[in-house]
Amino acid sequence: MSSPSIDVLAPEGTTADEAARDDPIRRALAEDLDAGFVLLFETYQRLLFSTALRVSGRWADAEDLTADAFLRAYRALGDYPADRIATLRPRAWLVTILLNGWRNRQRSSVRHPTAPLDSAPEVVDPRPDVEDIVTGRETGAELGEQLAELAYPQRVAVVLRHVGELSIAEIAEVLGCAEGTVKSHISRGLARLRVLSAERAGTTDGGVR
Repeated sequence: MSSPSIDVLAPEGTTADEAARDDPIRRALAEDLDAGFVLLFETYQRLLFSTALRVSGRWADAEDLTADAFLRAYRALGDYPADRIATLRPRAWLVTILLNGWRNRQRSSVRHPTAPLDSAPEVVDPRPDVEDIVTGRETGAELGEQLAELAYPQRVAVVLRHVGELSIAEIAEVLGCAEGTVKSHISRGLARLRVLSAERAGTTDGGVR
């Protein structure tokens, strides 16, 4: 069976920080795919799982999505020539693979719906993220419910910026849009989250605004 085709081209304009972060990974992948892939996995496992958990809202789904993304990445790298690996931007590339897998799962769930879980557990040892920006006191499950109400580009942009800490340029690469559009998605997404947070607080307080 042939490996799935993953066509994510690395754009020009990589920053010095991105190069410093990703050059060792690119060199390792070029020298020894298996050893380089271990470094790739260790570097970005937490990012992919945190992103998957925020966009899917379910711990089990996040584990499956993360594992599937790395499997697809490994298969794709086996077919990549050295010059393509040399220009790869691993972080944005991996996130794109992850989100493609999530969208495919969403389409499948529409055709074959399953009963949702009551709540999603929190990320272990989470870094400061959208929770702190919005109110600083929502639980992971509450934040996940609110994120689920955002339009897809807004949800992804907010999660990648404030959970994954991707640059605006990287998010633009993932979403396939202009950097100004990414900034708009983030601004509108955070504004919507603040409204949802205020509404939840009002409900919790007995409807008193």
